[in-house]
Amino acid sequence: MANYTADDVKRLREATAAGMLDCKKALDEAEGDYDKAVEIIRVKGLKGVTKREGRLTSNGLVVAKVSGETGVMLELNCETDFVAKGERFIALGDELVTTLLEVKTPDVASFLAAKTSAGKTVQEVIDEGNATLGEKIEIRNVAVINGPVGLYLHKTSPDLPPQVGVLVALAKEAAEVGRDVAQHIAAFAPKFVNRDEVPADLIENERRVAEETAKAEGKPEAALSKIVEGRITGFVKEVSLLEQAFAKDAKKTVQQILDEAGTAVKAFHRFRVGQ
Repeated sequence: MANYTADDVKRLREATAAGMLDCKKALDEAEGDYDKAVEIIRVKGLKGVTKREGRLTSNGLVVAKVSGETGVMLELNCETDFVAKGERFIALGDELVTTLLEVKTPDVASFLAAKTSAGKTVQEVIDEGNATLGEKIEIRNVAVINGPVGLYLHKTSPDLPPQVGVLVALAKEAAEVGRDVAQHIAAFAPKFVNRDEVPADLIENERRVAEETAKAEGKPEAALSKIVEGRITGFVKEVSLLEQAFAKDAKKTVQQILDEAGTAVKAFHRFRVGQ
């Protein structure tokens, strides 16, 4: 019989998040050698990574960091909320966002190929997470933004890590307004900074839908044009940040709040887990 104690099993479980039986089997196979047992669990876990590739990852967290005038954010996904709220998964998110702040890669593919400070690629770190946590782990979104940065992370449940995150790049430093606007974006989910960014084909599609809807509602033919344009104006206001009524003062638009602070929004990113 291999020479190991209950404390060795506990230590191995804490280090790998593997089940008690798996830890005992690994220690038996390793003849009590702790380091070898860790390696055995990781290898067996990695063998299961390909089996997990088709699974859905609708849970997870959003994590972000700001250093100077650079902000980074990523969405890290897993299969269950049980793993999402665990210390090891949250620590993995912190490790990855720290790496993102170092390498500043603007897309997922290049970030996965980037090296961490430990010399591993981000993909290798993710694969190890797959192995030790026993679930499919993946990075769905990353963002890098420059300029004075506003940051807001929102928890949708007190026992889960942040599920919504927003980064806002400002033209001029305005810390309080930057956070307030980021919070507004988290709540109202605009798609674009202003109406000029709304793609023409998207507007035309909305115009077509509005016209068909108005006809189906039996609106007078003579009034169709005015009705459709009114609905298009409403749509543009809905998706354009600057034209939205400000969350903390609905009598003013976001544009007015920014003007009063003497700044402007250059860009923003909004992530919500699973979307």
